Amino acid sequence: MDLDLSAGRWKWALAGALSLAGCAAALSPGPQRSPSPRPSSASPAPSAQASNLLRQDYAGSAACAPCHAEIHEAWSRSPMHRMTRRAGPQEIQAPFDGATFSFKGDTATMETHGGRRYIRLARASHGEQIFRITKVIGGRYREDYVGVEVTGVGPHDRPAGDPRAEPVMPVSWLISEKTWRYKGYSVMVPERSELRPGTSWRQTCIYCHNTAPYLASLYDDLLDRRAPYQGAVPDRLLPASRRWTLDVTDPDGLRRALEDEIAHVQGAAPRRGTPDEEPLPALIEAARKASLRHVDEGDLIEIGIGCESCHNGCAEHARDPTRRPSFEVQSPLLSVREPEGRAPTSAAALNRACARCHSVLLSVYPYTWEGGRRNGDAGGSSINSGEARDFLLGGCANAMSCADCHDPHAEDDRGALERMGTVAGNATCVRCHAAYQGGAALQAHTHHPPDSAGSACLACHMPRKNLGLAYQLTRYHRVGSPTDRARVEGDRPIECALCHADRSVASLIGDMERWWGKRYSAGALRALYGPDLQVNALEATIARGHPHEQVVAAVTLLERTGAPALPAVAGMLTHDYPLARYAVGHGMAAAAGRPLAIDLDGERDAIAAAAARWLKAAPAARGRPSP
Repeated sequence: MDLDLSAGRWKWALAGALSLAGCAAALSPGPQRSPSPRPSSASPAPSAQASNLLRQDYAGSAACAPCHAEIHEAWSRSPMHRMTRRAGPQEIQAPFDGATFSFKGDTATMETHGGRRYIRLARASHGEQIFRITKVIGGRYREDYVGVEVTGVGPHDRPAGDPRAEPVMPVSWLISEKTWRYKGYSVMVPERSELRPGTSWRQTCIYCHNTAPYLASLYDDLLDRRAPYQGAVPDRLLPASRRWTLDVTDPDGLRRALEDEIAHVQGAAPRRGTPDEEPLPALIEAARKASLRHVDEGDLIEIGIGCESCHNGCAEHARDPTRRPSFEVQSPLLSVREPEGRAPTSAAALNRACARCHSVLLSVYPYTWEGGRRNGDAGGSSINSGEARDFLLGGCANAMSCADCHDPHAEDDRGALERMGTVAGNATCVRCHAAYQGGAALQAHTHHPPDSAGSACLACHMPRKNLGLAYQLTRYHRVGSPTDRARVEGDRPIECALCHADRSVASLIGDMERWWGKRYSAGALRALYGPDLQVNALEATIARGHPHEQVVAAVTLLERTGAPALPAVAGMLTHDYPLARYAVGHGMAAAAGRPLAIDLDGERDAIAAAAARWLKAAPAARGRPSP
C-alpha cells in the first residue's frame, strides 16, 4: 500500500473493475447478443453515471428488463445468474432420495420430507445432526448446498442453533457423473479427516456468488491485504507493473460512506470518531470486519449474480438511460488510473470486472504456474475460476476481453468454444496479429502445417493445462508462449509435451532452441526433470512435479495414449491431494472405457489394492504414447 500524505490523498493498489460503458460492452466478433437501446438523435449525449459503487447506487436486475428484455431473459436462465438460489422444489437436480455417502466412517444421508430437502450427518466425533437445505450454489457442473441445523424433519421443527449460521454442507452432487462427492475437493486442498460442515456461506460464498455493493469488494485492496476474502478485487495479486491504482479523492465522503455501510450491515451506526481518533485505514478495517461478521442475505442487492454484479450500480441509468453504466469505478470518492498514467482500455476494464470473482488464489495450495507461489511472486492459477486474473497476466489483456470468446449474458455454446481451439478460431487473434492469417507465414511462425492442430493459436498460447470442475483439463488463460523462459524453466511439463506426449525433454528443448532461437539453462531443466534430460517429459513430471503439474502430465498422458498409460499413472490414485486422485481416476476410466469403481476417499492401502485388481482387468497397458 502506498500512503502518500504529502500529495494530500491516499493511493492503494486496486483490482477495480474499470472503464467500459456497460450498455456498449459488446465487442466484435465475440458472441452475438441483442444491441442495447440507444438514445435517439434528439436525446442528450450519453455520459457516465456520477456514482456506481454505493448501496444507494443499485437498482436491481428487474430494473433492466423493460429496456433489455431479450438480454434479461437469456441472463435469467444462465448458470451464472443462478449461481445462488433459494432451495425451492424445482431448484435442486440431485435426487435426495435417501442415498448415503460414506467418508472414513462418517455418513451423509440425503432425504426429502414434505418437499423439503435435508442432509443427515452422522459423525463419530459429533453424533447426528440434521440440516434443512436453504440454498443451492452452482448447477452447471455440480451443486453445493447451504443448510440450517434443525431439530427434526417436520414442517414445524425449529433451528437447533443460530439460524443465521447456515454452514456449507460437506457433500456436493456431481451433475455429469450423477454421484455424491466430498465438497471442496475441486481445489487443491489436503485430505480431510471427517465429514464436517463448513463455514457459514456468509463468510465464504456470498460475495462471488451474489450481488453486493461494489464498495464491499474494495476493503482488502484499500488495506493492501495479501490474504483476500471472496469477492475482493484482485490487483494486489498482480505484478506491480500491472496493478491499477485507486486514489481516494474525498476522504471525508469515503468515511461517511463506510460508516453508512457499517450501520446497514450490523444494524447499528458505529461511533463516529474524528479522523484523528480513527484514521481512515482503521475505519476501512472496521467495515471489513463488519462485512465478514454481519452481512447476510438481506444485505445483498439480490441473490445470485445480477446485472449489477458486473455493470456496477445502475440506479442513475435506470432513471435516465443517457447516464450510461460503466465497468469502471465512477464515484466522487475514488478515482482509478493505470501504471505510468496510461488510460485504461475498455477491454482491460471488462476483464477486471470478471476478475473480481474469477481470480482464485484462495486455497492454501502454495504453488502457481511460472514457478511462482501463491503468497509470493504468484504466477497463474492451476484450477478453475482463476481464468480472468490469469488473463490479466498475459499479453492480450488490454486489447482483448473475456467477452471476445465468452457470452457474458447466457450459457456458452460448448461447440463454439471448442472451435475456438482449432485453426478456425484463429480469426479472433489475427484481428491484431494479421501477419499470421494463414499459409506460409503461419507455418513459419508455428513450424506446423497451417491447417493442423499445431497452428491453432490457442493450442500454444492458451494450452489445456488447468483443472476444471468436471475433472478435465481446461485452458490456461495467461496468454503467452510455450517458449517463454518462465514457463520452460519454471514449470513442468514443457508445454509442447501436452501435444507431443512421446517426446523427451531434450528433444523438445532442442527443437525450441533451433526453431525460435531460444537458449535455456540446462541446470534449471535438470532441477526440474532430473540429471538425464532424455527422459520423457510427462513421465518425469509425474515422478518429480508439484501436484498440479503431476495431474496435468498424468491426464495428458491418458488422453494422448489411452490404455498403455494406465500403469504409469495408477500410483496417483493414492495421491495426498483428493483432487489429483479424482482427476486421474476420471482419466483412467475414460482411457480404459470402463468405470473405475474404486472408493477414492478410502484408506490408501485399500485404494492401492483395488487399483491393482482393476488394472488386471483393464485393457492391455503396453506401448508408448503416440505423437
